[in-house]
Amino acid sequence: MYTLKKSLGQHFLRDDSYCRRIVEALQAHPFQRLLEVGPGGGALTKHLLLLPGIDFRAVELDDEKVAHLEQTYPAIAGKLIHRNFLDIDPPFSEPFTVVGNFPYNISTQILFKLLDWGAQVEAVTGMFQKEVAERVAAPPGNKTYGVISVLIQAYYKVDYLFDVPPGAFQPPPKVMSGVIRLLPVTPPAMKSKAAFRLLVKTAFNQRRKTLRNAVKPLFLPEILADPLFDQRAERLSVADFAALTFKMNG
Repeated sequence: MYTLKKSLGQHFLRDDSYCRRIVEALQAHPFQRLLEVGPGGGALTKHLLLLPGIDFRAVELDDEKVAHLEQTYPAIAGKLIHRNFLDIDPPFSEPFTVVGNFPYNISTQILFKLLDWGAQVEAVTGMFQKEVAERVAAPPGNKTYGVISVLIQAYYKVDYLFDVPPGAFQPPPKVMSGVIRLLPVTPPAMKSKAAFRLLVKTAFNQRRKTLRNAVKPLFLPEILADPLFDQRAERLSVADFAALTFKMNG
């Protein structure tokens, strides 16, 4: 068998009913290529390997889990990428879907990595710590609306699907979990991805300040005179941030 490693943020889903619900949610958006991030003990993997006509890959860092998966699920032979997800290139040359019970200690980094891969990632269904899932799904004006909300929602429609209680895992985490699904949308016009990301991160870096004070270095004084800058960052929509990139310096 295998051991759980807290250093890798491992909490393995044991309640098969939740595994089935995740797979069902995943299939709401058709796909041909699928990447599972962090298969661990294979709770989800055993269902994913049964999906017909799918080119499947899974990325797992832990040596012990890789050995367990290969021994328990012979069908996974040749489909496992034994590396850190944060270090790999896209495993397919064509668009693909991503699924996972994402390791909680790197879940936000995983989302940023998926954003870097751009339009190649056609959909994501995943489990996160509930607090993170809620941040990703938060609308403007919500106290949890922030950098990750804006950056993800510029490219994906986010649906918060359901909670998963601690008792569904072994060992039980100290927090609730939540499953969200990201489906692609046409992003709003923006000066560039880099400008958009810089603006959003700068705006929320000092979220208690007015936007004018938070992003002062990025705009000329005459632009900052606009009443829009009287608001705090959390009041602006994704479209607002995208439109502002055209007025940035440089």
